Amino acid sequence: MSMEIQRNLPSEENGHETNHQEQEVSRKSKGGLVTMPFIIANEAFEKVASYGLVPNMVLYLMNEYNMGVAKATIVINYWNAALNFMPLLGAFVADSFLGRFLTIGLGSIASLLGMIQLWLTAMIPRARPPPCDQFTQHCKLASPAQYGFLISSFGLMSIGAGGIRPCSLAFGGDQLDNRNNPDNDRVLESFFGWYYASSAVSVLIALTGIVYIQEHLGWKVGFGVPAILMVLSALLFFLASPLYIKLNASKSLLTGFLQVIVVAFKNRRLAFPEDNSNGYHYEKGSLYTSPTDKLRFLNKACIIKNPQDVSSSGVSLDHWNLCSIEQVEDLKALIKVIPLWSTGIMVAINIGQTTLPVIQANSMDRHITSSFQIPAGSLGMFAIITLAIWVILYDRVIVPLAFRTANKKKNIHLGVKLRMGIGIFLSCLAMTVSGIVEHVRRKRAIEQGIANDPHGVVRMSALWLVPQNCLNGLAEAFFAIAQTEFYYSEFPKSMSSIAASLFTVGMGVGNLLASVVLSTVDSATKAGGKESWISSNINKGHYEFYYWLLAAMTSVNLIYFVCCSWLYGPCVETVGRSGVERSCLEEEKSVEGHLFRK
Repeated sequence: MSMEIQRNLPSEENGHETNHQEQEVSRKSKGGLVTMPFIIANEAFEKVASYGLVPNMVLYLMNEYNMGVAKATIVINYWNAALNFMPLLGAFVADSFLGRFLTIGLGSIASLLGMIQLWLTAMIPRARPPPCDQFTQHCKLASPAQYGFLISSFGLMSIGAGGIRPCSLAFGGDQLDNRNNPDNDRVLESFFGWYYASSAVSVLIALTGIVYIQEHLGWKVGFGVPAILMVLSALLFFLASPLYIKLNASKSLLTGFLQVIVVAFKNRRLAFPEDNSNGYHYEKGSLYTSPTDKLRFLNKACIIKNPQDVSSSGVSLDHWNLCSIEQVEDLKALIKVIPLWSTGIMVAINIGQTTLPVIQANSMDRHITSSFQIPAGSLGMFAIITLAIWVILYDRVIVPLAFRTANKKKNIHLGVKLRMGIGIFLSCLAMTVSGIVEHVRRKRAIEQGIANDPHGVVRMSALWLVPQNCLNGLAEAFFAIAQTEFYYSEFPKSMSSIAASLFTVGMGVGNLLASVVLSTVDSATKAGGKESWISSNINKGHYEFYYWLLAAMTSVNLIYFVCCSWLYGPCVETVGRSGVERSCLEEEKSVEGHLFRK
């Protein structure tokens, strides 16, 4: 991870000696450990604020905006998709245009404005539709203006997350990364540890404290507290502005990919140079002297049409006319993993099923003691806890024990593709268990005579929902961490930022498709006047059928994964472009905390 921060510095990417000297001078007077509390607090407060809004949002939309469960779930899925897609856009803007400091700053302001706007929807009665008529049960839907005010608050918070989340870790590394310090790696490792720990604690606080406040003190206070936390987040970040090292934006890797596609299209009519000729452009220091034969049509992007396109130092004068072989091979590496990446979309759909469990929990007995009950939105914390426990056990107990059992001949790890497969299987099992628990809950609701009461509470403990949450957390621990590790080990070092964002993009696609699946099921099952599987009255619907449908889709996805894994072949044992051996089974510690950023 420390190497990732180093190679993202503009001084190394651009090779400008003057800029490099200016940065070294800046490092002597700015940055360092003194900036860490401000950077870590900025993202920690943002996470507590934003993640605390998600779990109970389905109840807010149903009770205050008179939405059905299907429509409310679709709105939340779109919001989650935006939260997952925007960090990729934020990383591109930071690397290519604004730099990390300005991107984080603007993101903090956007998140603050979005949370204030959401708080106003709770404070101003006219910002919401009127309550349903208790006698006629007629519910007036939100007007376009009311609906637009709500959605724009989600949009601002998504933009804010896109500015803060992809940049905070790298920005913190900018403050600490000092290659002249012999303890540089130790300092960076300590920062990453505190960063991931704060992320994990933030999510747990959001799923417990903020959700508890919303349930017991109402929406006005429940939305006001996150807004106050976001004020602190922005204020702390800007207070330390004079202390920060602020590196300029550099050329984005995504721009390089676009250049390859554009130049390959422009050169589509060119003939390929003869083998072993100097017809391809490679830059000094690259281990590629000729492109590979896979995806051969992209090789035309690095064909030298005119020797004048190359400078005397061997660098392309215009990458929109001539790309390097390394640029082409980087894009090929990305395209190669897309089939395996796509297998994670179904897992993301399952992980994204957060609204239905909240409705289930809200209809069950949530009392732990006679005076305390778990908030319906807090049961998701068991997934986070399970994920954290598995990461610790695997890294600190299972792997060392296997290492000693094998007489220390070699490190013993489960292969990344095997763990991805296990994750998909556990995700399928989680949906199956979810359906079984819902089947039992619905049967008891009918037996207890509350089937027609949408607000009735079944005499059945909400702790029955814990196993499915634990299975979801374990599935995420296996699949998501293994998939991210797979990208890190398979991609060259220059693509580490892409490796870190691919899983998040998959989550975004999964959230979008989850909305498509749910709306399709809702429309198909209520055809002919029947009660929808995703009914607002959970006791009249059939949530268990929906869960089992997802389980069946996941089992098909598991077969698809096996085929993609076989077609991909063995993992690359070394990445020659970096000149450093990187096994598919290595670098686990550098990515095991990645999921805590969610």
